[in-house]
Amino acid sequence: MIGITAYGGYVPRLRLSRQAAAQANAWYAPQFGGRKGTRAFAHWDEDSITLAVAAARDCLGPVGQRDRSTVRALLLASDTLPFAERLNAAVVAGALDLDEGIEALDLGGTQRAALSAFTQAVARVQAGGGDTLVLAADNRRTRAASAQELEYGDAAAALLVGTQNVLAEYLGAGTVTADFVDHFRAAGEDLDYHWEERWVRDEGITKLVPRAVQAALAQAGVAAAEVDHFIFPTTFAKMDQQLAKACGIRAEAVVDNLGDSVGDSGVPHGLLLLAQLLERARPGQRIVLAQFGSGAQALVFRVTEAIDGFKPARGVGEWLARGVEERHYTRFLSFKGQLQLERGMRGEQDKKTALSTAWRHHRALQALVAGRCEVTGSVHFPPSRLTYDAQPLQDTQKPHPLADRPARILSWSAEYLSWHPAPPHHYGQIDFEGGGRILMDFTDLEVGEVDSGTAMEMVFRVKDVDDRRGFTRYFWKATPVRGASKT
Repeated sequence: MIGITAYGGYVPRLRLSRQAAAQANAWYAPQFGGRKGTRAFAHWDEDSITLAVAAARDCLGPVGQRDRSTVRALLLASDTLPFAERLNAAVVAGALDLDEGIEALDLGGTQRAALSAFTQAVARVQAGGGDTLVLAADNRRTRAASAQELEYGDAAAALLVGTQNVLAEYLGAGTVTADFVDHFRAAGEDLDYHWEERWVRDEGITKLVPRAVQAALAQAGVAAAEVDHFIFPTTFAKMDQQLAKACGIRAEAVVDNLGDSVGDSGVPHGLLLLAQLLERARPGQRIVLAQFGSGAQALVFRVTEAIDGFKPARGVGEWLARGVEERHYTRFLSFKGQLQLERGMRGEQDKKTALSTAWRHHRALQALVAGRCEVTGSVHFPPSRLTYDAQPLQDTQKPHPLADRPARILSWSAEYLSWHPAPPHHYGQIDFEGGGRILMDFTDLEVGEVDSGTAMEMVFRVKDVDDRRGFTRYFWKATPVRGASKT
């Protein structure tokens, strides 16, 4: 049996009020005044890499909870990867502290890239290649006052594919590859160009997706009437219901696409909906997941008895509950890089990264691994060959991961003196349970939310962006530990 052995997702905390966005643009685009709900959008220090890391951590759980050495490949699907020539999947693998002997690969170019990544993962597992981690993430830009600005959302999803303790057995797939262009983005461009909606619906989705679904059901040996859950990400009203009817699938099987709270997250959206569904799926239920893009693709799963034995670290449900509505439209534009705010002279620093130094300390920087002295028990970050405690010691430190350890604020500051993308700039000394202290940036928090003693957790984020050379540097930051709460 091959299938999903773990799953997870991630939805950024900030949710733009569609009403607030529509009001800001009402002088220009009054037709959007009736839009309701929210759409998720990434913080200024999040991109497709950091979103993918968050989803992967949700799937794999804390370091030590699941044996990560079984992960032998990582496939990262996205149409908004920050690097055209640098293996984005390798950055993710480093942040997860996966073995350097794994295979890592970037995939993209179509909205159904995540489904293609999954079928490649199945083939790899069938060939005896070990567990494969499938990640998908998108952080898309749009034009202000466009329909896509309100319809899109940012998110990520993760599935671990293997043969042990399978939660949802993979039964079959169907694919239709066709150069039907509903939208496109040329190399070097930030924004998509979209074709007319009715044409896309009538000549694209309606004709191509049922073919992929029927092929998948045939390969799986499942009748359409036996499908318990049907997932199809779409921004078109009732398009998923029309497809279900065309495929012979019951109307009540259609899964809500989170359009009112998250929006359409693009490449990861199908896997995100699947991850949310698996939180409540019951043994024996059959699931069909289809996605449109350069043709269409569909996957069929059967939920197993093992489903009750797994829970993600948080799960899509909790990420949704932790959302907070954002009504400052200019903050959304600024975080998306679409509004250049005054930085002042203090914001003119050269952010060049010393690549040689970054490599020498890559495990400490990427995976937040400290050194723990085997003689004194003291924890040091960054790790070093030398330990200075009661007396100097050499080569006594062993790797000591910190990313998943409980931590609290020792001391902190919030200041407006230096330029920061989300003022005030919060930072402070973080003490880790079991030892270790680091001066860290704080992120994704409100003024007055933290104090000395506040419990914090680590998140992998963008540290700096070198605008002159186009290089992004990543590191870990601290954010308040939050329980599930309603928006």
